[in-house]
Amino acid sequence: MTHQHTVAFDSGADPSTARVGGKCAGLLTMTGCGIPVPPGFAVTTDAFDAMLDGGGLRTEIGSLSAGLDLSDTAGTERRTAEIRRLVTEWPVPSPVATAVTAAYQVLGDAGDVPVAVRSSAGTEDLPTVSFAGQYDTYLWVRGADAVVDAVRRCWASLWTARAVTYRAANGVSEQGLTMAVGVQRMVDARTAGVALTVNPADGDPSKIVIDAGWGLGGPLVSGEMTPDNYVVDKVLLVPVRTMVSPKYHELVAAPDGRGLVRRAVEEARRRVPCLAPDEVTEVAGLAKNVERHYGCPQDIEWAIARTSKADEERGPRLLLLQARPETFWSRRPRARAAVVPGAGVSSIADTMLGLGTLPT
Repeated sequence: MTHQHTVAFDSGADPSTARVGGKCAGLLTMTGCGIPVPPGFAVTTDAFDAMLDGGGLRTEIGSLSAGLDLSDTAGTERRTAEIRRLVTEWPVPSPVATAVTAAYQVLGDAGDVPVAVRSSAGTEDLPTVSFAGQYDTYLWVRGADAVVDAVRRCWASLWTARAVTYRAANGVSEQGLTMAVGVQRMVDARTAGVALTVNPADGDPSKIVIDAGWGLGGPLVSGEMTPDNYVVDKVLLVPVRTMVSPKYHELVAAPDGRGLVRRAVEEARRRVPCLAPDEVTEVAGLAKNVERHYGCPQDIEWAIARTSKADEERGPRLLLLQARPETFWSRRPRARAAVVPGAGVSSIADTMLGLGTLPT
């Protein structure tokens, strides 16, 4: 379903970053490529503009932003908090709220499906600067009114002190700011995590590095827990190093299906790898496929859905939650490795990855 204010991930629409932001453009693209992505939709920048321009909100934000002195930390916090309060109290235009409600109801469960609501700003998830963690995310949101409100709060997070300061530090102008928002069906994750298609320790592009933990991936992404860590050979898709960490807590759906709870991991699972060997290969294969499509190193988030007794025979289901360009090692020049003819698997791997040349 495509609308001026919403675009479904499976609509086949042009994944224009200008309209749906970097995160949602990636999800539209990956859905179109057949990669398993939870269903959802983008709330377009047209909706954002309708909110800011329909009743003079943009002008009021401009007045509050004028003369902002980022060296005055306390003053910046006060001024940006006032902007966010203004945005979150501003009524969402009726056409926008109606479009978001209609797109949400398509996701099923009689309009009560739990969703993640995430920012997808035009300046977000770029090859040169990621903005990861700068804007707000809301998980396990249920009900159309709550989804509309979460979209508005995502918009408001453009004006946190940390986001304003980060934009200034990276030379991103405050003029013409815009934000799309992604609304994506939640995965009741048994295991979740991230994967990078370059080793973050040394920039080695022949490795995929996976971090994984029990439950939803929020505590892992925010650094609240030490995950299991797997280093995988990118060519053979086999682990070359595995480090299992004790995992004391997990974030899961509340028993009543309303919201999330943090619970202790029982002793029997704390020191057990949260990925089986075939799942490590599957996650690495997913990351490799995303990198192959984009042609550059990627940083992905993924989840393996919890299965019920009714569908145990299907096994866990791996889903891509989001993908963004890796922005650290991919920008650094890498010395060309010296390849000795007949150097075995290492030589073959470098040749297949385009890092070396065939001996002549």
